[in-house]
Amino acid sequence: MRVESGGSQVVVSPQLQSALVHLVGVQLGQRSLFEVVHDVARLAAVTIPDVDEVSVTVVEDEWLPTTAFTGTLAAALDERQYADGFGPALTVTRSGTTVRIDDTATEVRLSDFAAVARRQGVTSVLALNLPIPGGTAGGLCLYRLRSSEPVSQAAEDIAKTFAGYAGAVLAGAALLASREREIGHLQAAAQTRAVIDQAKGVVMYQSACDADEAFQRLAKQSQRTNRKLRDVAADITLAAARGEQLPDTL
Repeated sequence: MRVESGGSQVVVSPQLQSALVHLVGVQLGQRSLFEVVHDVARLAAVTIPDVDEVSVTVVEDEWLPTTAFTGTLAAALDERQYADGFGPALTVTRSGTTVRIDDTATEVRLSDFAAVARRQGVTSVLALNLPIPGGTAGGLCLYRLRSSEPVSQAAEDIAKTFAGYAGAVLAGAALLASREREIGHLQAAAQTRAVIDQAKGVVMYQSACDADEAFQRLAKQSQRTNRKLRDVAADITLAAARGEQLPDTL
C-alpha cells in the first residue's frame, strides 16, 4: 500500500498502517487532549524508523502547551527549548516549517540547542509541523541518539504521512477541549452571577436600598478589601445564613 506525502509516494509499512488505523479510530469524545497527545507520541515512537525518542507539542492560542514525551531526554530537551524560547520544537509550531539537524556537532542555525543536545548524546534531530487548523499549532520532534547517520529521508517521508493523520486527530481533540473550557467558563460565570445576586439581595434587605446601590456597595467593599467581588459576595451570603448583620463598612 502506498499513500501520497508531500507530493511523493510513501510505502505504508504494517507499523505505519496500524498507526494510521489507530489514529482514525480514536474516540475523541472519550479521551482528553492530554491523552490523545500521549497516544500520538507513543505511536510515533513505534512507527517512525531511525528514531530513539519523540516529543509532541500542541499549543492552543494563549494556553500553555500540552506536551508528551517518550523518554526523559526528549522531555529535558523540550523543556530547555521552552525556557530558552528557541529550538526545533518551537520553530515548527511557530512557522510550520520542517527543521532538520543532520549533525548536532556541525549545526549552525540552532547551534546553542545543538550543543546541549550533543552533550546529551543526540546526534540528529527532525522536527515537523503537525497540521492543525484553527488557532492551534503542533509539532513532532524526533531525536536520534549516538548514530553516525541522521534520520533518513525515508523516515522523514513516513513521519510526514503520520503527522498528517495525527494533525487531523489532534485538531478534533483540541476543538473539543476548547469547547469544554468555554462551557466551564460559562458555568463559572453563571455561578458567580448567582452568588453576587444573592449578596445584593442581602444588602438590599438589610440596608433598605435598591439593586444598583447594593451592587455599588459590594463593588466598593471589593476594592476596599482588595478581594474579588465574588468572594466578598460569598462571605456576605454565608454571614446572612448564620443570622449575622452586614459589616459596618457596608
